[in-house]
Amino acid sequence: MKNIDNKEEFLFGGATASYQCEGAWNEDGKAESMWDVYLHKNNYENGDVASDHYHRYKEDIRMMKEGGQNAYRFSIAWPRIIKNLEGEVNEAGIKHYIDVLDECHMQGIEPLVTLYHWDLPQYLEDIGGWLNPATADAFVHYAEVCYKAFDGKINLWTTFNEPKWFTHCGYMAGNYPPEHHNPQEYIQCCYNVMVAHAKAVDLFRKENIKGKIGIVMSTEPMYPIDDKPETLQAVRNADNYANNWVCDPACKGEFPKDMVEKIRSQGFDLSFVKKEDLDVIAKNRVDFLGCNYYGPVFVKANEEGDTCFVTNNSGTRFKGKVINRIKDWYEYTKNPDLPTTAWGTQTYPKGIYELLMNYWERYHTPLYITENGIGLYEDIAPDRIEDDQRIDYMDSHIKEIIHAKNDGVDVRGYFAWSPFDLYSWKNGCEKRYGLIGIDFENGCVRKPKKSYYWYKEAIEKEWK
Repeated sequence: MKNIDNKEEFLFGGATASYQCEGAWNEDGKAESMWDVYLHKNNYENGDVASDHYHRYKEDIRMMKEGGQNAYRFSIAWPRIIKNLEGEVNEAGIKHYIDVLDECHMQGIEPLVTLYHWDLPQYLEDIGGWLNPATADAFVHYAEVCYKAFDGKINLWTTFNEPKWFTHCGYMAGNYPPEHHNPQEYIQCCYNVMVAHAKAVDLFRKENIKGKIGIVMSTEPMYPIDDKPETLQAVRNADNYANNWVCDPACKGEFPKDMVEKIRSQGFDLSFVKKEDLDVIAKNRVDFLGCNYYGPVFVKANEEGDTCFVTNNSGTRFKGKVINRIKDWYEYTKNPDLPTTAWGTQTYPKGIYELLMNYWERYHTPLYITENGIGLYEDIAPDRIEDDQRIDYMDSHIKEIIHAKNDGVDVRGYFAWSPFDLYSWKNGCEKRYGLIGIDFENGCVRKPKKSYYWYKEAIEKEWK
């Protein structure tokens, strides 16, 4: 690797999500989340135990430190903090996260904390979830409780993780709760989420909370499959659908005008939009943008018919065709020259460089790579897990990040997804991303993989 300029500003760490790692789903006063109810009701593999991080956070943070990492991105579980619709605070939940934060500081680990990584309290889902503006108000109350409880312990806050995915999967693709397929609902949810984000940022600043606040986006750089005018328009449509409706309001203070006009021209109801909401969005731009990057997307004009989404939750066992298309908007396709993971994600390290350059030029907002990694089927029985594919993936992507930083992009950190194996939503525990293997069948024993030691050496090379 070429060494990083301005090393003192750069964070190397790992990222997790509360539902995917904590377990302890019904302990210490925690309310049920929508994922608890959904997975139990449908008898899917669940995160009741997950990585047992709730009980083993000290061990995990110590292993991060021993692995050379200087930062940890994690999320707070909303259902651990707020008990009910009345907004009653669960002090046991507050104490748990104070303990986690104190352990981070004791180990010299900088926390980057996300308020919402998809585990909506079920009591809010029962009143309509993100379709209901009351959920946005409840989020602001939850954020206020966290701001005041953890002020001074967190320098880097983010409101939401990947608004694109939990809204798209819940209300368009229908593969996540509440399993709807309704574009009108999707549009309203997206709006409510961005209003909640802006109001939470506004409150953060009015309360003079220490630190900086941003948002985390699943950034998918869009590439045209050819240079036809209709293809280039489809790329713009796909970029608006996947990325710009989050990043533009967060970083520029406004929704993309061409996207809004296209939605309106197609007859969707936008009567829920309020001037006072747009004013809050306009005045509350983020201090930084978190970018989750796994691979690129190749786009063509929509040719094959009506809107359709088919997802892959079973890796190489999936025998169908992954489909992502919206009638009159765009259609995803593949680049036959790029490798593809077992779950259908194409690998293109140069994309992370191009993403960073593009977002820096577009928004001129400090950036973090808040997630990057590769999911693999792995045998964790051996004492030494040889995950060379993960090492190659991380090495090639980190080189491109350093390249972007040294070319002038204000990128301030890299967080591997993930520091240890996690429950991967409906993919269960077979899809492993961790630098540390977890034996889910035998008491969640931790087993560092070859990549754990490689990452430590790579960090040391950059810093010394």
